[in-house]
Amino acid sequence: MSAIARVLLDMGFKVTGSDVAANKLTESLAKRGAVIHLGHDAKLIDGADRVVYSSSIPAGNVELEAAKQSGLPIYHRSQMLAALLNDKKGVAVAGAHGKTTTSSMIAQVMEEAGADPTYIIGGEVVGLGSNAKAGKSDYVVAEADESDGTFLEYYPHIAVVTNIEPDHLENYEGSFENLKQAYRQFLSQVQPEGVAVLGWDDEYVREIAQESDARIIRYALDREADVRARNIRQHLRQIHFTVEYKGEILGEVTLNIPGRHNVANALATIVVCLEAGVPFNKIAEGLSRFQGAKRRFHVIGEVDDILVVDDYAHHPTEIEATLKGLKALNRRIVAVFQPQRYSRTHLLMEEFSRAFADADLVIISSIYSPPGEAPIEGVTSERLTEMVRENSNPEALYLETNEDVEKYLLEHAQPGDLVLTMGAGDIWRVAHNLVPALVKLKTPQNYR
Repeated sequence: MSAIARVLLDMGFKVTGSDVAANKLTESLAKRGAVIHLGHDAKLIDGADRVVYSSSIPAGNVELEAAKQSGLPIYHRSQMLAALLNDKKGVAVAGAHGKTTTSSMIAQVMEEAGADPTYIIGGEVVGLGSNAKAGKSDYVVAEADESDGTFLEYYPHIAVVTNIEPDHLENYEGSFENLKQAYRQFLSQVQPEGVAVLGWDDEYVREIAQESDARIIRYALDREADVRARNIRQHLRQIHFTVEYKGEILGEVTLNIPGRHNVANALATIVVCLEAGVPFNKIAEGLSRFQGAKRRFHVIGEVDDILVVDDYAHHPTEIEATLKGLKALNRRIVAVFQPQRYSRTHLLMEEFSRAFADADLVIISSIYSPPGEAPIEGVTSERLTEMVRENSNPEALYLETNEDVEKYLLEHAQPGDLVLTMGAGDIWRVAHNLVPALVKLKTPQNYR
């Protein structure tokens, strides 16, 4: 919502909005000229031409009800984004994992190469200092969210599908086949002169591609494809690889974020930017300066050789890929995971329990659940911790609160550790609190 508001402000529209509390996003929008109200009131829609709402707004919200009664045009967030994306050369990045990182890479590379895109990203792009901007070119870069089916609002010029997994099935009548069918429809909506950029290592992406009439460019790490990463080498926090495009060596790329999954994200970025007319040398330069998006392997700080990183990984596959990518750093990996939602934890308990083999120590905190979600009997972090010990890592412990986790880490973290917080809830607070606490702990007066 904040990203869409930023773009509309940049385009010259008057934007007003309401939230339950002030935060950095509302403050930033206010500085850009938005009129922000705290609390919801039916009178706040007075003077509006259109009303935009997000999925987090419940039915019966007073402003939404007032808009309906007034006959105002009402848009879901995805419909407003679609209105921006479908009108130009939209680049829509879909997939179970990697959407934010890949769309952030594309936006930063295009921006630094002078392509001047509009971009609307789910997380702040560190290298751009923002999650959104209205550019002057025809390109609009955005994430396409499959979780609630809203990505079917988009008719992109370039569609990226990184991977497909059976997640968010509660919005697809519990059917993985329904989710795959939604991806098939998404590809069918690529504009006739456009292209589908597909992660070919994923078996379900290959499956849905068989029925697509779109022009397809395939990228992969481990299978034959149009675009390949060859000679992948990792050194400290950098990863280097050679790019091969349809049998031709284009050159070398260096990433300053670790992990083979980020090499795959970079390959998707290379294909999209080449299609947009960006020269390979400019793409490689932009990728070398990419620092990630906030909450995507976001380095919070390093104190006394204790490296503290925060990551949004909240699905077993994401966790496993992230931890595997860190092994080459030769540090003791302390993985701190906060499960999100009883329903997701219930459906994926077994998969979660097998995802932590590459950590040296696993800390699991209480399940973070949105208001209104009822607990499920037997679905607890204590039980998940027991299963992790049984199935992937005997060095696992349960700590109930964020404060408990912070206290434990302050007492037990040691030089050479990489402390990684993971989850879609508020576990990021642990990483952000830990760094200043470690600094305070290491000041000279504490050694007297």
